Amino acid sequence: MIAPDVGRGIGTGDCFRILHVSTGNVCRSPITERLTRHALSDRLGDLMASGLIVESAGTWGHEGAPMEANAETVLADFGADATGFVGRELLDEHVIRADLVLTATRDHRAQVISMGHSAGLRTFTLKEFTRLVRAIDPATLPDPRDEGVVERARALVRAAAALRGWLLAPSPDADEVFDPYGAPITLFRSIGDEINQALDPVVTALTGIPTHH
Repeated sequence: MIAPDVGRGIGTGDCFRILHVSTGNVCRSPITERLTRHALSDRLGDLMASGLIVESAGTWGHEGAPMEANAETVLADFGADATGFVGRELLDEHVIRADLVLTATRDHRAQVISMGHSAGLRTFTLKEFTRLVRAIDPATLPDPRDEGVVERARALVRAAAALRGWLLAPSPDADEVFDPYGAPITLFRSIGDEINQALDPVVTALTGIPTHH
């Protein structure tokens, strides 16, 4: 279940909000949102995962629009749930409430940061965050069993922000997830795989639980 939408300030309350941002909020960010939810529930169980609230929006979001049919198909491939999804335009309040903003591209990241709200320290492209997370020693993070997954998630974002200036992208495109809008299902599937691979180390770092193989 999705927790009720209450405005909690940054770093307060007993939940941690992850906001996925793309352009239209009908392809990349819905896929990323629902794959994140699926992976968190899979590893933590629904009750433990309930402290991590995963949402999405688009910089040119199609307010009220359904997810692209090909995006739904990709989610079904992964066993993730597409039901009840509704597209949203990115608003100030989404950024203010988010503890971590993960964007599809560097352009989206720049747009989120330009909105203000001290978003710079908690806004990354998805692939940038994956790269930073891989460099963080999990032993330096709070144990989720002792201090909870929310405290661990906050510590992870702080550690990633501290590393950002030191660990640069190998190439300009390395941090981008390209837009499959209007493309055939084969491209959607490859973008889905790309997103899933980028999310896996992030979810492991957030939860302290690796993928079941």
